[in-house]
Amino acid sequence: MRFGRRHFIKKTVLAVIGLLVIDVFWFEKYVVEWNVFDVSGGRTDKLKVIQLSDLHLRELKSVHKSLAKRINTEIPDVLFITGDAITRPRRMALLNDFLHLIDPKIQKIAILGNKEYSGHIDLDLLRQTYTKHHGTLLINESYVLNLKGRKVNILGIDDFVHGTPDINKSSENLNPSFTTIILSHCPVYRREIDQTKFAVASKPLILAGHTHGGQVTFLGRPIFMPYGCGDYIKGWYTNETSKMYVSKGIGTTSIPIRFGARAEANMFYV
Repeated sequence: MRFGRRHFIKKTVLAVIGLLVIDVFWFEKYVVEWNVFDVSGGRTDKLKVIQLSDLHLRELKSVHKSLAKRINTEIPDVLFITGDAITRPRRMALLNDFLHLIDPKIQKIAILGNKEYSGHIDLDLLRQTYTKHHGTLLINESYVLNLKGRKVNILGIDDFVHGTPDINKSSENLNPSFTTIILSHCPVYRREIDQTKFAVASKPLILAGHTHGGQVTFLGRPIFMPYGCGDYIKGWYTNETSKMYVSKGIGTTSIPIRFGARAEANMFYV
């Protein structure tokens, strides 16, 4: 049977549309890209940390079970959850169930995002939920990890959009000679971080999220970026004071699709 040119074009267009639909509604959302970065400077006592951002848990799906399985296989020294884990009070149980999937021996450190605030999450209950699973919620607070004979400053900054971020309060009484990792949901707050004496002295690694990598992009450019992103979209941003990685995150917001901004989880050796 012979097919005409018009029939061929029609089939091709339908195939392309089908692939786009699969990409937008499934592949970029649920096939998580794992990135691995070594920023240890060649240390032999390097620590392994994993960052998850913007989970936006609505239900526990296979992608979340796959994430937990990979984390349990990697056995990181610490797992960072950089905000927007849940967006509604009724989803606290989902976060509990997700954390339950992760090896309880793995230490977890979390911060707030704008969605925990706009969703009116009970922060005391959220803190209790993290604590139950060997986790710590930091809100303009610091924590000193003592692992493998090293001390590492972990600073958890409050959300920029709806909270009251305070790098000076977070870094009080910390030794800037220790390796420093700053967790800040909104990358735009880096400007304030870089202006502090503590940051200048410690040359921190900043881990952020919030942007979703644009979530939907056209020719590599985001169609819309939420307040709190500044000029940051995704990936590495380095200057003389700090180096920052902006994660595209796991979940979605507003519209449940991704295009040109595949979901990601990140592992760092520091």
